[in-house]
Amino acid sequence: MIQGTLALLPWLALGAFLVWGIRMPPRLPVAGPEAPEGELGVTVVVPARNEARNIERCLTSLARQDHSGFEVVVVDDRSEDGTGDRARAVPPGRARRIRVLEGRTLPEGWLGKPWACHQGAEAAQGEWLLFTDADTWHGPDLLSGSLAAAREAGVNAVTVTGHQEVRSFWERLVQPQVLSLLALRYPRTGPPLPPDQWREAIANGQYILIRRSSYRALGGHERVKGEVAEDLRLAQELTRTGDPLVVRYAPDSLSTRMYRSLPELVEGWSKNMAVGGAQSVGRLWQPWVIPGILAYLLTFWVVPPGVLLVHGLLGAGHAGVLLWSAGATLTGALLWSGASWRFGVSPGYGLLYPLGALVVAWIALRSGIRGRRRVEWKGRSYRVHDHDTPSDP
Repeated sequence: MIQGTLALLPWLALGAFLVWGIRMPPRLPVAGPEAPEGELGVTVVVPARNEARNIERCLTSLARQDHSGFEVVVVDDRSEDGTGDRARAVPPGRARRIRVLEGRTLPEGWLGKPWACHQGAEAAQGEWLLFTDADTWHGPDLLSGSLAAAREAGVNAVTVTGHQEVRSFWERLVQPQVLSLLALRYPRTGPPLPPDQWREAIANGQYILIRRSSYRALGGHERVKGEVAEDLRLAQELTRTGDPLVVRYAPDSLSTRMYRSLPELVEGWSKNMAVGGAQSVGRLWQPWVIPGILAYLLTFWVVPPGVLLVHGLLGAGHAGVLLWSAGATLTGALLWSGASWRFGVSPGYGLLYPLGALVVAWIALRSGIRGRRRVEWKGRSYRVHDHDTPSDP
């Protein structure tokens, strides 16, 4: 009995860390609709490939920003679903204009999103550049608040995290599991980091605001042209060169629905998990990222309920093992029910956490097998390469 109780300590320690050790970034400051005279020019760049189902909602929300003096540039990256036509039909609202650019042919060595962002930045006229995804929704105060955050922190770049929309069964089951992995790797984000901590830097590619001069000094998206997790690399590059960014939280002003089905979840996270995980650690640890993720998922979230199920079916077993498996399973159910509640869905989804962990384990394995050398996304196949450190300035 005592051994079973002691065996629960890792689960209790992990639960305590997940509840009290992880902190959300500071919230965006409240800002008025006007910014100082020198900061009126903002160009919002929206890379879009086959985003017909999302682009109108995104652009309509951008057009309602309460900040004055901004333009929107949509780069239609060879879409095949009418994305460009839908974008052109959206009224500019408070924006000076909404321009839709036809994306040029993808050059050798570039991935699609960095290339689209690069083209948008080339056409931009603003002092600040905001790179945001087509599957985002923006509250009216988001842009002005982000500029205020940059002024408040005295930095040239801000990235914002927001609310993740989960509507289908698989989204509600899988997204909390994957995003918790990110939280475990980056439990406390927010302040600018010194150059020697560049590997601790992270950015949300759904929303990156950067001063144009800093973007150019960095080398723009050409600096990360072959990166799958280009947002993470941009954050690392900025920090390493002494021009860091800050992370802010705006759940009421930024909302994103990343994926809508199990195949999309598998394809999307398979693209990022192995590569992003390798970028976040040193070369010595890179071969162990995917095995570590698999060991964590299976050990903590699959094995205990599996042992409890077998014990129940057989009706026999050591009392200590039963105590451990029941306690660990209950701990998992409580933690994941709370996580589901934080995502705005029924806590009942948390009771299915072993299934969610198995799906994420499959995604990690698939990413480890395929993702380090070649990724597929939106009808394109890319060969990727390894990096130990960001490229030299």
